[in-house]
Order: sequence, then C-alpha cells, then structure tokens
Amino acid sequence: MLRFLWESISLQMLLIFLIVFLLVADHMKHRKPKHFPPSPFSLPFVGHIHLLNFSNPQITVQKLTEKYGDIFSMQMGSTSFVFVNGLRMVKEVLVNQGENFIDRPEIPLDRDVFSKMGLISSSGNLWKQQRRFTLTTLRNFGLGKRTLEERIQEECRCLVDVFGDEQGKPFNPHFKINNAVSNIICSITFGNRFDYHDEEFQRLLQLMDETVSLHGTIMSQLYNSFPSIIKFLPGSHQTIFKNWRLLKSFVKEKISKHKEDWNPSESRDFIDSYLQEIAKDNGDGIFQEENLVACTLDLLFAGTETTSTTIRWALLYMALYPEIQARVQAEIDTVIGQARQPALEDRGNMPYTNAVIHEVQRKANIIPFNVPRLTVKDTVLDGFHIPKGTVLLTNLTSVLFDKNEFETPDTFNPGHFLKDGQFWKRESFVPFSIGKRACLGEVLARSELFLFFTALLQKFTFQVPPDTTLSLQFKLGITIAPQPYKICAMPR
Repeated sequence: MLRFLWESISLQMLLIFLIVFLLVADHMKHRKPKHFPPSPFSLPFVGHIHLLNFSNPQITVQKLTEKYGDIFSMQMGSTSFVFVNGLRMVKEVLVNQGENFIDRPEIPLDRDVFSKMGLISSSGNLWKQQRRFTLTTLRNFGLGKRTLEERIQEECRCLVDVFGDEQGKPFNPHFKINNAVSNIICSITFGNRFDYHDEEFQRLLQLMDETVSLHGTIMSQLYNSFPSIIKFLPGSHQTIFKNWRLLKSFVKEKISKHKEDWNPSESRDFIDSYLQEIAKDNGDGIFQEENLVACTLDLLFAGTETTSTTIRWALLYMALYPEIQARVQAEIDTVIGQARQPALEDRGNMPYTNAVIHEVQRKANIIPFNVPRLTVKDTVLDGFHIPKGTVLLTNLTSVLFDKNEFETPDTFNPGHFLKDGQFWKRESFVPFSIGKRACLGEVLARSELFLFFTALLQKFTFQVPPDTTLSLQFKLGITIAPQPYKICAMPR
C-alpha cells in the first residue's frame, strides 16, 4: 500500500507539499504574539527585505514611522526586531525601563568576531564588570583631568603641523585625523602614541577604516540576516573576518610585549591594569585575556572612529558654510587669540563654537539607529507586548531630526543650540545615547571634539579646492561617514 501511494505521488505533488510545509513552518516560527507592535506585509523566509533601502535604511524607517507610528516591528530573515522612535519612546526604552532592555543581541558579524565579549557586545554581569573596570581605569589615566587634556593638546599641535605641511594645497584629511584621534586612546590603552609616518600603525588604521566601511555593504547586511547561507559565499563579510584576525594579532602582540616587562605593582596603561585584574581573578572568568583583547579593540574602534568621523564632518561643513566658519574664528580670536592653545576651560566662554560642534554631531548623525538592545524579560511598551528576547532598535535619527524639537531639522543651523546668545543644552541631543549603556567615552569624545576643532580653526581656514564641488553625501558603514573628500587648509 505504501509503495502504491509513493508511486502514485508525482514529483510535482511532492514539491507542492514540501513548499506548503515550509511556508507553514516559517509562519509558525515567526508568528507574532498578541499585542505585538504592528508590521508591514512580510514575505516568507526573507521577511521585509523587499522594503529595505540598503544604501540608506533611514529612508525605509522614516516611511514606516509615518505609516505605523513611534513603534513598529520588522523581520529580516530569521531575526525580528522592533523600532522605537521619538524622544518620549527612546527615553522610555533607554532610561525609564532601561533594565528591561539592557542586554545586547547576537549580531552574527559581531558574534563571529567577539563571541559576546568586550564592552560593546557583552551582556549581563560580564558587561557590568567590564564597563565598571574600564571607567575606573580611564579615570585613573586622566579622564576628566588636566593630564589627559594636555595629552590632547599635544596631539592637536601635531595635527596642526601635518595640516600645515600641506601648504594650503588640496588634501584628504581622513587618515591624519584618524591618526591624531586614535593616538589619544592608544596612549591610554597601549601607553604610547604612534607617529603619523609609522607604516605599521597606518596599516592598522586602514584595516580599521576598511572594516568600518564594509559593515555597510549589502553582503555584510545579508550575512546578519542569513548567516547560515551567506557564510559559504565570497564577499565583504569574509574580508571583515580576515581584517579582524589581523587586528586581533596586533593587539595580542602588544599584550605579549606588556607581559615581558610587566611590573604588577605599577600600572602604565589600560593593558597593565587589566593584566593586574587577570592575576587576581577569583575564578569567575570575568577577567581573562580573551576579554582583554575584545575590550582593547572596542576602545580602539570606538575611541577612533566616532570622534574622527565627526571631525571630518565638521571640516566639511565649515568649508561649505564659510560664514559659520568665520563666526567661529571670530569667537576663537576674541576668547583665545593666536598666542596660546585652546583649553577646555575656554568652552564655557565660547557658546557659538560649542553650538556649532553640537550641530555637527546632530546633523552628521553618525550612529542613526544606536547600538541594538535585547529585551531581557517580557515587557509592555506603550501598550504593546514586547516578549523576552526581542531585538530592539532606538531610532536616534527620529530624535535628532524631530521637527517638533528643532526649528529647521534638515538645515545646518547652530542656532538650534543657542538661546539669547548663550549655549542651550537640549534634552533631544542624544548622539551618545542615554541611560546606563550610553557611550562610556562621552567625556573624552566631547573634550577631543572641542580641542581638535578649535585648534584647527584657530590656525586654518578650510576651503573648497578650486574647480571642486564638495558633497554631503554619506558612506554607510558601522558609522555614517562623509564620502572621501579633499580640502584646502589655508594658514591664518
């Protein structure tokens, strides 16, 4: 009887049965619970991939926000996630109910590199211990103190010198800025800075930059949605893995050199301090060398890429808005002059310059969707049910470009941060995120942005090269960066 039934079933019938079975299985797997945030129509297996603008995902999210409101859901491959928009909802997730959304999800590209270690990708007690230790160590090595300010000022002098070497001719400032900014975090983590002509370090910066950019490619985005399939294919994701192996080797080599002349009673830098923690680890495995590698790379990436990218946006905006640049320089000349370097204590007397820096951060919007969160327990959010294990994205773009918060959100306007001629600190300014997992390097980044920006505009006027048109088009990667450009730094 079974053989008769088998022989009587055609291949066509078998394929139809298989397709129906897979469709039902996919539907059951991704069936949403009651009162889950609304979602557009999704395709079987691939979800909402047909709606996504891979070159500018912000456009997709904005359209869905207009249709579904401040909270909606999407599915990419096997991953479902919820988008949250607007200051009220972002605060609810990151501050008011922050403990319910405190963990990080497993993003395939990051998981395959770090296995949920380090400062950015870790969760739970591991993250708390690493963050607490890192904040303490950064403070010990000068965060918020005059010693670190002097270190940044010294690097400002070096950057001004290499800009001056260009003699007003067009040049790409990208890696000069990268090197200067990276040297600050390197002096804390490795105990030394790197010369701008150090070939090994230049190669490291190029690897970091390439890795940041490749995260924005279609293959890398597809890998995060369909890792079990894409991992067998060639593409940018394979280059990312290769680069990470080289970057890890660089850090491991630095750690090995530290071990050779390590004095347990004296701590020269972050690596030394971490080695001390490893030596006294009580067996819970929180402090181990694999975590040291991950934390060091997190500091190196976060401490270089975000600030460097923001400064590159700042110089681009100054060249495109010469009248704003002239007002900044007039304020610098009045408060600081040309005889001495800018200092952090000048910031309070320079409201317009401070407003311009904040407007650069707002308009550049370099991390538009923040770093993803994971729901740690069943939670009610604005009347919707968010089950434990749901990936959640807080759309910072919706806050930084909110027309109800900013008078001209799509225009570069330093007046957004000025009131009666004084600097106006706004609650809706959230580029560093908010809550317990806000950027731990915010104090350092704000110091670097002010000192580098004012030091450069004190000595140079930035201009568009002759017969050149500069663009505000961006390059999508881990961050939103300006397209490569050349600029003229004219000595003042």
